[in-house]
Amino acid sequence: MTRATSTFIGGRVFDGERLYDGTAAQFRDGVFVGLAPDTGSGPDDRVIDLDGDILAPGYVDLQVNGGGGVMFNDDPSRETLARIAEAHRSLGSTAILPTLITDRPDKTTAAIEAVCSALHAGMAGVKGLHLEGPHLSVARKGAHDAALIRPMDDADLQQLLAAKAGIPVLKITIAPESVTPDQVRQMMQAGILVSLGHSDADFETCRTYAKAGASCVTHLFNAMSQLGNRKPGLVGAALNLGQLSAGVIADGIHVHPASLRSAWASKREPGALFLVSDAMAVAGTDMAEFHLDGRRISRKDGRLTLEDGTLAGADLDLTTAVRVLVDRVGIDLADALRAATTVPARIIGLQGGLVPGKTRLTDVNRISGTLTGLQTLGVTANEHHSTGP
Repeated sequence: MTRATSTFIGGRVFDGERLYDGTAAQFRDGVFVGLAPDTGSGPDDRVIDLDGDILAPGYVDLQVNGGGGVMFNDDPSRETLARIAEAHRSLGSTAILPTLITDRPDKTTAAIEAVCSALHAGMAGVKGLHLEGPHLSVARKGAHDAALIRPMDDADLQQLLAAKAGIPVLKITIAPESVTPDQVRQMMQAGILVSLGHSDADFETCRTYAKAGASCVTHLFNAMSQLGNRKPGLVGAALNLGQLSAGVIADGIHVHPASLRSAWASKREPGALFLVSDAMAVAGTDMAEFHLDGRRISRKDGRLTLEDGTLAGADLDLTTAVRVLVDRVGIDLADALRAATTVPARIIGLQGGLVPGKTRLTDVNRISGTLTGLQTLGVTANEHHSTGP
């Protein structure tokens, strides 16, 4: 039986670790085979000229609140998840963690059930669930509703432990003010990814929680105790404790490029910084505003704000975040791409990168050579590019 082969030439290839020039990427029956020297032509069924663009693994976004005109909080259902996942695939993310912002207990239950249903159905793009709250600090609530923030009780903990059985990747953002070290320890032992965020905790408290099993920090610098000369805070813990990795919203608005540059240079390994969109309903649309729990959120000049000016999520896609890192922060392109692909993938237990025999064309992005836009590749790639004989 003849097997269809496609070869991508004429551009750069990022395999998840390195950026290659003069290299072709080969796919057979839609599955990645490997890299080979770029000869400019080939005997394959289809030769696609990248015309200087970059072929790269799809992005992995661990903080996605909405997209396609809807918020997960508004209707935590399988239908909503499908719409959000489709919107983010159009923006280059092939793996996402739908994120429920602080809400009522019944919304948490509905979100867990929706994600379990989506995973059981094999919904493309949805890899698990991120619960950002409700166990946060009111002092660092950001756009979260203070009336819904509360301490974690035993019923909450048991619900999360039970949910982990049906959700392989379950991430929860908590503040030490509302969760005990023992609760963190139990979640970690169950395989739940615990992230510190929306907290005013001091450095030593954060170190205690990292020792208990917290391994991430949610949107570094935002809604947390800051780095001071005598009080390093959660920012200092995120940068100095090697067991912590941290998501960053690299839109040039949530965090100043100079602060991002300093963070990138000082982050202690093996933990790493990775990109998140913190995307809201407007992602993949031209909407000018939307509502969250009855509160109007306006979109203007790349910002999403409540009526009092508080930032409410981000108007961001990960191609833009990569471009900000490269152009405004001075991060190497391969490192920036790694922060949007391999690093977050490995945090949630995925291999990431272009993996022979596993990565499919539907899990690959074509990014313009100047990073000004993004085109996704799939079975219709030959409709947009010239093909060989």
